[in-house]
Amino acid sequence: MTGSPSQLILAEDRSLGHLLYGLMCAFPLFLLPVVLSLLINFSQRHIASTSLLGSHLRWQRHSIFGLLSLMVLGYWSNALWLSLSFFALGVIWFSYRIFKGWLNLTDGVSM
Repeated sequence: MTGSPSQLILAEDRSLGHLLYGLMCAFPLFLLPVVLSLLINFSQRHIASTSLLGSHLRWQRHSIFGLLSLMVLGYWSNALWLSLSFFALGVIWFSYRIFKGWLNLTDGVSM
């Protein structure tokens, strides 16, 4: 059974998004996989931001910049309790963003 061209739905390849989320999950390894993920993400600027993969790439960039911002705040904080609080908040928030983004990518939902 063949459908008319108006019934065809082009499936977008989401393997790049899965690879980048996988790299982001390895963030405890001195943030090197996260930086690699960010570099790959920036090299994919030609993908339309309105597409499914484009929305997830933007979500990943914002997640990485948020994590790095909280880590820098934690590093520059003088009080140990404040520094540890920023680090913990960064890890929890980043883990949530990875989990939510990866599940939505698997379900085919834009971010």
